[in-house]
Amino acid sequence: MRLNVGLIGCGRLGRVYARDLSSRIPETRLAAVADVNPAVAQRAADEFGMRAVGDAADLFDDASIDAVVIVSPTHTHKDLTIAAASARKPAFCEKPLALSLDACREMREAVQRSGSFFQMGFMRRFDPGYVAGKRQVDEGAIGRPVVFKSTSRDPYPPSLEYANPASSGGLLVDMGIHDFDLARWFMGEVASVSAIGGVLAYPEFASVGDIDNAIATIVFADGRLGVIDLTRNGIYGYDICTELLGTAGTIRIGYLRETPMLTMTRNQVAHDTVPYFMERFERAYTAQLQNFASNVMGQKEPPVTIGDGIEALRIAVAATTAQRTGRRVEVEAGSPGHK
Repeated sequence: MRLNVGLIGCGRLGRVYARDLSSRIPETRLAAVADVNPAVAQRAADEFGMRAVGDAADLFDDASIDAVVIVSPTHTHKDLTIAAASARKPAFCEKPLALSLDACREMREAVQRSGSFFQMGFMRRFDPGYVAGKRQVDEGAIGRPVVFKSTSRDPYPPSLEYANPASSGGLLVDMGIHDFDLARWFMGEVASVSAIGGVLAYPEFASVGDIDNAIATIVFADGRLGVIDLTRNGIYGYDICTELLGTAGTIRIGYLRETPMLTMTRNQVAHDTVPYFMERFERAYTAQLQNFASNVMGQKEPPVTIGDGIEALRIAVAATTAQRTGRRVEVEAGSPGHK
């Protein structure tokens, strides 16, 4: 038996999901795709061998569709999640959950009211390195972690249309959301956040009201500390790493060299780098979708909940406010949406 999945959103990441759902996950069958651009949807349908529908609503009304995967732009997540809940279709939603906490509240209420299955997409939790790191932390390998450090560096900037906070939420929300989720996953709830940032590499970002570099500092609810740095101009490659400093040791997660090879010449040692997120987290994307399908078919609880999506967004929104005002912002976990 396979789970018949409808995919909403056939952009850059949507095509990765279409590939995985159609060919890499034995539990799924990609039955149909939808996109606001019919030509984009049809190209994906032709490439991966399923039908394209004219509107995402067609997927919710189709009794042959068992579940939906939402990979459309963030500003569309609220309406699509509510529609999926109303149709009682199990749903997987990419990060960020939404652009505002009010929208998150509506989404959570719809999911709870319908009793439908919902799983949040934070693929780093399914990356082998992060899974192994979390296991070691939980087993006490480094004692008690006291400092969380995380770095996310993109090798080149997104389009201005994508960077616009009106559609993406901005750097600290769209990009930082992964790091804020990891902070909670490893260390627990956040009490306050401070942030600095600016337009330092790409002046055109100022025209849409976004920044290209930021540093956020975190105080967790129990007093432990965290720091996150984000940049759009990591021109040497896609650099994602996390470090946990404990009372009995340290764990470092991540890698920059993609191919296990060094070229050594006079006065120089060189290696390649990870190109971008599709290559770095290829296994993680597949694993999280397989986990989603297994949970739906086995009637298991989602390991990444709508509450996780809300709390990560809460921190990201607070960090954005802190960066814009220059003030530390208290993070009041649990209202709305704390799991």
